[in-house]
Amino acid sequence: MTIVAAADGSALSNPGPAGWAWYVDDDRWSAGGWPHGTNNMGELMAVIDLLESTAHVDDDLRILCDSQYVINSVTKWMPGWKRKGWRKADGSPVLNRELLERLDRALQGRRYTFEWVKGHAGHELNEAADVRARAVATAYRDGDAIPIGPGWPGGSVAAAPERAVTPTAEAEAAASATARENATVEFDLFDGLPAEETDEEVVARLERELIEPAVRSDSARVAELLHPDFEEIGRSGRLWGRDAILQALADEDEPAAELAVLGTERIGSDTILLTARTVDARGGSLRSSLWLRSGGRWRLRFHQGTPEA
Repeated sequence: MTIVAAADGSALSNPGPAGWAWYVDDDRWSAGGWPHGTNNMGELMAVIDLLESTAHVDDDLRILCDSQYVINSVTKWMPGWKRKGWRKADGSPVLNRELLERLDRALQGRRYTFEWVKGHAGHELNEAADVRARAVATAYRDGDAIPIGPGWPGGSVAAAPERAVTPTAEAEAAASATARENATVEFDLFDGLPAEETDEEVVARLERELIEPAVRSDSARVAELLHPDFEEIGRSGRLWGRDAILQALADEDEPAAELAVLGTERIGSDTILLTARTVDARGGSLRSSLWLRSGGRWRLRFHQGTPEA
């Protein structure tokens, strides 16, 4: 028998209140999240909890994901990361290492396949997981009860259907050895995070995120970072639109790059110009990026890359 389940993550403002969920049917689903997290963390945790919740079941797993980041992490990148001590080709630490190591452990001995599905395209299971992940993120934002779901029958804790807990109760459950570990918040993942970033720091962080191979392969995340009217003049001098860039990134295999921010200049209350220098196997390049804030989110409106002589 094969268990077919969709796994999805959601983060408001990304990073921000975050949720994750996996869904098989109305009697078998689970969700959880954090007061502050990223979409990629939610995507990872959804798969982790699915694997751990079904560890006692001797069935194949067919995992439906709309995250290329998760699929590529498992099928392409993880062996190399492990050989390098969870570091990337350029020597920098792998993002979300704690979750990736946990995912690696959960996969051991399991029979599974991953299948990419397009998000927000009417796929029944994907939509069900997305709705539940977003509901958790929204609940954390609003301070409401967290709908964690019934889980898997015969799991570590038999939860009542549609069981909901408050964030405080969920945090307390995480500290208990008898709590349902996979549906609760792991606050230790976020120890040391700054309470608040300046706008310039946020823009610099998002700029760095955009050159991460794991992020660039996640079209949903890239789409969130690009303004609807985004344009780019690339290294070759070609003018790219948003749709063309998203398609090109899905097919690209660019080398890892290092980025050094040269400066940030606030042009308006909701506009920041960032200049930076990147270095990869092709050489150095100067970057100029115009970031706009709309609806409380920073998005890249224009980018130009100029190869150094």
